Amino acid sequence: MMHFEDFTVGLSRKGGAAPVSREAIIAFATEFDPQPFHLDEAAGAASLLGGLAASGWQTSALMMRLICEELLLDASSMGSPGVEELRWSKPVRAGDTLTLVWTVLETRASKSRPDMGLVKFRFELLNQKGEQVLWMQNVVMLGRKVTA
Repeated sequence: MMHFEDFTVGLSRKGGAAPVSREAIIAFATEFDPQPFHLDEAAGAASLLGGLAASGWQTSALMMRLICEELLLDASSMGSPGVEELRWSKPVRAGDTLTLVWTVLETRASKSRPDMGLVKFRFELLNQKGEQVLWMQNVVMLGRKVTA
């Protein structure tokens, strides 16, 4: 279990794999983001995206799953006060496999909660070519190690 004290500025890790299928793109879009370029190849080709592309919200959800699997489920996470920045850099296509990279940007102990520290992360999703498709920056609240 990782705690606040285990995260130092500059610490970075890469891992996980989230494959993206045509069926998953269309299923997500049908339910949550039914814009034509997420539902149909021809509409996608006629758009600025240049082809069928996953919703940015689907890509964000895949990133969250990887953040949980690769970091939060083995950490003393106490949640997050919110996302500071999120950018979709490149369309995600059917057949892509996404990998997470996380980097610690800042750390600080909470002044009001001695049992908690705050860690600012930069999270990136890369496709199988190493191209960044999404990045996000936010703070995660982490429990501190108990000292006897």
